[in-house]
Amino acid sequence: MCSKHSCHWLKRSEFERRKGAGNKRSMKAIVRSGEVPGILAYDGETTVGWCAVGPRESYPVLDRSRILKPVDDKAVWSVVCFFIRKEYRDRGFSVRLLKAAADHVRRMGGTILEGYPTEPRKGRMAAAFAWTGLASAFRKAGFREVARRSDTRPIMRFHIPRPKR
Repeated sequence: MCSKHSCHWLKRSEFERRKGAGNKRSMKAIVRSGEVPGILAYDGETTVGWCAVGPRESYPVLDRSRILKPVDDKAVWSVVCFFIRKEYRDRGFSVRLLKAAADHVRRMGGTILEGYPTEPRKGRMAAAFAWTGLASAFRKAGFREVARRSDTRPIMRFHIPRPKR
């Protein structure tokens, strides 16, 4: 799940009411339905990270945000949250997850992947506040800033190249 924050299939208030077992059941139901709510990173057999990715319309909370409202009317997929196990942080897993998310979106027919990372004003940021990812990781993965309505929250995009014929 996306920590204590709202995930795409629930409003924030509903997510808070269903904390713990209720949200776990919801996630299992989504996976059983065949929907792919995100991707996982592994180190051998160990799951070390998670990235939530899906079509932007799957995340209605974005449209209700004055900071994260749509930039334009283009069809985009969105990366909305990350989790990296503590012992695997600062080892490039966020960048790898972003590149894997772009591959997933390409396979699903998408052409634009968008993210809403945090850009700390000074120095490091506590991991608890970096659940949307850091702008530096997005840049390393090839994303470019397309809008900024807040000092610390750029909207970044990766344009997925189409295969050459």
